[in-house]
Amino acid sequence: MEESVVVGVDVAQATLEVACTPGTERWQVTNDAPGLQGLRERLRTVQPRVVVLEATGGLEGPVAATLSAAEVPVAVVNPRQVRAFAKALGILAKTDRIDAAVLAHFGQATGVQPRPLPDAATQALDALVGRRRQLQEMLTMERNRLRLAQPVVQPQLRKHIAWLERQLEDLDTDLSAQIQSSPMWRVQDNLLRSAPGVGTVLSPQGGAELPELGTLGRRQIAALVGVAPFNRDSGTLRGKRAIWAGRASVRRVLYMATLVATRWNPVIRACYRRLLAAGKPKKVALVACMRKLLVILNAMMKHQTPWQPDLGSTS
Repeated sequence: MEESVVVGVDVAQATLEVACTPGTERWQVTNDAPGLQGLRERLRTVQPRVVVLEATGGLEGPVAATLSAAEVPVAVVNPRQVRAFAKALGILAKTDRIDAAVLAHFGQATGVQPRPLPDAATQALDALVGRRRQLQEMLTMERNRLRLAQPVVQPQLRKHIAWLERQLEDLDTDLSAQIQSSPMWRVQDNLLRSAPGVGTVLSPQGGAELPELGTLGRRQIAALVGVAPFNRDSGTLRGKRAIWAGRASVRRVLYMATLVATRWNPVIRACYRRLLAAGKPKKVALVACMRKLLVILNAMMKHQTPWQPDLGSTS
């Protein structure tokens, strides 16, 4: 049986480095409209099982969208996993040409499957959520600077803080309008916000940055967000369980929502108090409650069921 072709594309600002596996076919095109047109035409002759790209902060977006529109199967993968794969193979050097070959080999070895790109509404929501996170980070930094600033610069800092706060309010209005404009997002928002503790931040960010919510099992969704404990055992050593990796941006807003839920959500509050009474440290108890809240939200989305107190015992 002939082995299927996997193509790796390393996306740079000016160029696209392309590598195929099996075989050693490699080429480079410019990262512009003529270059993308040439890439599409050549990939039609190659007929790859999948084209693998790294998530590079949005730079890969136009390439993935162009190939997907041409019905070329595309998968955008986590760069951390690809880099760990390269190190496991003993590949320590890093160039665009090497990275393209590693991406192709990674796709072939791990059986990466094509993944549909988000629709226009999801991309717009994701952009607004990302911008909100940026504004919030800038606002936090400016407030921290104000506490230590000399009097001569404090008026400028206060003026900038006030401007950032207005921008954040305007963006929240746009975010709400974006959700309400889509029947699908409106239904999801209503479902998620029916759970005590889930508000105007976790609901849109969960929808934009955790599209798998409601499609995975409870263990898979917990691992994806990074609230699943992993063991650290070797030989006779028995280490403490700890969370690892996952989507940090989702985990941050889940943390804040869980803090609220430990006061106002009866299921999460009872869980938190029970763990503290059992002698668990507050941080450990809070992470366990984060996982429980996430699993409940996942069950709500999976069954399209609003919040019910007995979900905590069945999820």
